Amino acid sequence: MTFNGQSIIITGAAGGIGSALTRGFLSRGARVFATGRKQEHLERLKNELSAPANLFTAAFDVSDEAGCRSFSSRVRKDWGVADVLVNCAGHFPFTAFDKISYAEWRKICAINLDGPFLVTKYLLPLIKKSRAGRIINISSGSIYVGNPDQCHYVAAKAGLIGLTRSLAKVVGQYGITVNAVTPGLTVTPPVKKHFPKAMLAKAAQARALKRDETAEDLVGAVCFLA
Repeated sequence: MTFNGQSIIITGAAGGIGSALTRGFLSRGARVFATGRKQEHLERLKNELSAPANLFTAAFDVSDEAGCRSFSSRVRKDWGVADVLVNCAGHFPFTAFDKISYAEWRKICAINLDGPFLVTKYLLPLIKKSRAGRIINISSGSIYVGNPDQCHYVAAKAGLIGLTRSLAKVVGQYGITVNAVTPGLTVTPPVKKHFPKAMLAKAAQARALKRDETAEDLVGAVCFLA
């Protein structure tokens, strides 16, 4: 599976899943706009990949409308088209339900649900210019089982499924497909650092392969949908 210079945009590209997707698309011949909140994280990713000519970076907050609008203007200027958008930016803190402040609720929903809406809204005119545009939203397997200490995160990711289904009916007439991937507990560096070891071990044992799910496990599925 190759992408031969196709234009791929990945939000949250410096994170565990996002960086694996960035590597995956680059290795298949795509040009990638890797985005994230912090430029230094994107620079680190760039250095790890030896700064390939087909890798572009942009730092902005997906929950900030002005930032999303500005980024879309840059893509329009630099590329003129967007073939594939992968909404991967996310934030997943653990907070007991009765301890979640409204400010925290809004922050988590803003990143995990408002962000994909805003990025897609402003990039859609450029995706329409593609011969076969693709939008892929990274949701979460937690929407199926729930998580008592992540009510805000799970609610936002469930909302992303609703957005995915509805948006697919909006843009199908332009030859654009919209799909979602719902990873299980994916063991990335932040997950290793913040999640209880017992939880990771239990998740691994529940899988058919009896091992951790890694970000690299998701690359093939996302590339297939692209």
